[in-house]
Amino acid sequence: MSTRHVLLGLLASGPSHGYDLKRRHDEQFPEARPLAYGQVYTTLQRLVRDGLAEVDGTQSDGGPERTAYRMTDEGTRELSRWAEEIAPPAPFVTNEIFAKVVVSILSGGDPAAYLRAQRAAHMGRMRELTAVKSAAGAGLATMLSADYALNHLDADLRWMTTTADRLTTLTAEVDAA
Repeated sequence: MSTRHVLLGLLASGPSHGYDLKRRHDEQFPEARPLAYGQVYTTLQRLVRDGLAEVDGTQSDGGPERTAYRMTDEGTRELSRWAEEIAPPAPFVTNEIFAKVVVSILSGGDPAAYLRAQRAAHMGRMRELTAVKSAAGAGLATMLSADYALNHLDADLRWMTTTADRLTTLTAEVDAA
């Protein structure tokens, strides 16, 4: 996920300061890794440097000084370009579950036990996400995020089932080599 483009997207609704952008990010992307304040402010500085955002003013309201930022016209064009780009499907398998199963087979471990335990963990996470979706007041961002995660977990479960069915053959191939 491109932090710079997400922050530009959040600035599209109007000027905001870093604290508000961080809070809104965490609300709009509830299942994503929360942004650190340092990451928000560093990214804002880069956006300003690159001409995609600019300082809109500062306020103190009796507390620490807060700088508000707003998107520039170039920032609007950049956000549009990014939002329209097709995200290419991943060209390589980089999933940790896949790697652990292969290593378990190669090292004489128990891939079936690992798959059972991983399946239980996935099922637990799916129950949590389903509860989040069912909770009163679940907003659109929460629903979309939970659906995205649930579909990925479901794909992992299907792969685990297929792999478990093939373990005897896979293990025999490694033993024969």
